[in-house]
Amino acid sequence: MNVAVEPITIIAPPLAGRATASQRWSEIIFLHWRVDAAVVAPLLPKGLVPDIFDGTTWVGLIPFVLDRATLLGSPPVPYFGTFVEVNVRLYAVDQFGRRGVVFISLEASRLAAVLAARALFSIPYMWSATRLQITAGEYRYSSRRHLAGRARSEIVVRPGKQVAAGEPLAEFLTARWALFTRVRGRTVRLRNHHEMWELYRAELVHLDDTLLAVAGFPGLAARPPDSVLYSPGVTTWFGTSD
Repeated sequence: MNVAVEPITIIAPPLAGRATASQRWSEIIFLHWRVDAAVVAPLLPKGLVPDIFDGTTWVGLIPFVLDRATLLGSPPVPYFGTFVEVNVRLYAVDQFGRRGVVFISLEASRLAAVLAARALFSIPYMWSATRLQITAGEYRYSSRRHLAGRARSEIVVRPGKQVAAGEPLAEFLTARWALFTRVRGRTVRLRNHHEMWELYRAELVHLDDTLLAVAGFPGLAARPPDSVLYSPGVTTWFGTSD
């Protein structure tokens, strides 16, 4: 790629026009592993290349609680707009040097939300039994995909001390203001906007996961992650493609 890659910014650029939807992302865990860019490149939509930090690209396993979902200015959607999500995501750059995430899979317990996201934006949501338990300061996320029980995850994390502002790796992994997806044969970029992350280091207490292997990364979950972070959450607004 011969174009300059846009800088990482912890302040989200404003959306172009009115927000089309919003969500609250709470109790979010960021587990990340270094992965060679050559392994990730074939999994990206057409026109994208892996985003690189410190010589490698990164694969994320991200569980959190999604709630207070709105659409086109509606009040928060009851029941269907609240669920635990566990996603596997990659980092990419397009031909214009713009950064964004690429989702390989997103586990969610609300079938209506799964079907809507797949139909409207071709985002690969999967219908799964997902839950969060918080006990004695430990966050235990679990997920098991319906009709494909081998795709499962159990993650237990204990948050620790706050991350100092300006840490380059933490910013690279979390300051992401767009996602890439493939819609009707073309790669599109959908924008999002939220306040700065409040980030904490965290200890991975337990991980039993096959979502990474199903996504194309066999053996990755057997390795300790290279970064473990926690955030109490943010409210996020979404815009149209740019």
